[in-house]
Amino acid sequence: QVHLVESGGGSVQAGESLRLSCTAHGSTYRYCMGWFRQAPGKEREVVARLHTSGGITYYTDSVKDRFTISQDNTKTTLYLQMMSLKPEDTAMYYCAAATSIQCRVRPGIENFGVWGQGTQVTVSS
Repeated sequence: QVHLVESGGGSVQAGESLRLSCTAHGSTYRYCMGWFRQAPGKEREVVARLHTSGGITYYTDSVKDRFTISQDNTKTTLYLQMMSLKPEDTAMYYCAAATSIQCRVRPGIENFGVWGQGTQVTVSS
């Protein structure tokens, strides 16, 4: 069993920064972790994800060079450092974990089976 708890969302002005955190509780091994977001009326999309062993990362094009995904040394806390935020980054942000090694070759959202409750990020212009 794995339980994820996000924190760090908020309301900021365009150009400002935020850091999201996601703490994992439970002993089930997590092969991949990721941040996803969902804006009103839109589908949930991947923002960034990483392989917990080896640290391979992936970013969606719209956040490259602005966002950084990372984890702490104990691999229990996942971070998303967001810089130069834009109004289009406004969304509910979710942390997710994949407990199957398949996530390394099939990184689709459907392979992330454990989700946090979400944290709202609002960026105003």
